[in-house]
Amino acid sequence: MRLSLIAILGTTLIAQAVAFAPNRNAAFRLSPLYLHYELKAEPEGGEELSPVASMAGSRMKNMGIDTSTKSEDGSDVFTFWLTADADGKLIKEYRTTVEKDASKKANFPGFRKGQVPPYAQPQMTMFAIQEAVIKTCESAVAAYGLKALPGSDGSVEVFEDIKDITKGYKIGSDVTFTASFKAIFDPAAKKEEEPVTEEEPVVAEE
Repeated sequence: MRLSLIAILGTTLIAQAVAFAPNRNAAFRLSPLYLHYELKAEPEGGEELSPVASMAGSRMKNMGIDTSTKSEDGSDVFTFWLTADADGKLIKEYRTTVEKDASKKANFPGFRKGQVPPYAQPQMTMFAIQEAVIKTCESAVAAYGLKALPGSDGSVEVFEDIKDITKGYKIGSDVTFTASFKAIFDPAAKKEEEPVTEEEPVVAEE
């Protein structure tokens, strides 16, 4: 899942995350562009899925079989719709890591070595949000008892524009997003069992 998502992101933004050089012509391939951060409307129909493991702030719908895609083991491939929250704490951790790495490599004209220019700050935040969204998608696949498809077949389309999310984003806040992807059901996935509550024995009154 991670490799296919990175393939969607493309190498352009990944390179930017390392070099942090402004590039107005860079294309963002994770989602279509919108003028504002608005969630794409939930698709009609589909079957609501129950998670096999708890994942707060998420919902998954099975939108039906995708007859154009074949799995390696012959299992039916389905299209799924997902809405989930990328944890703000996770985004903050990625942001801190990216900033530390950038400080080690930064060497911009007009700035002392190791200093990251202000114009690179939004790009670091955008990269941190992207990484958190990728991780959340991976977690959702496991939480709902699914298995990701290999290669481009396992690509995830995130509908919201991370650039727009970044503009008004406050570090540490959760990011809600919607996505669509193809996957198969994992026959080995088992639903979490409800805790068994033992009833206290009834003592007969004398």
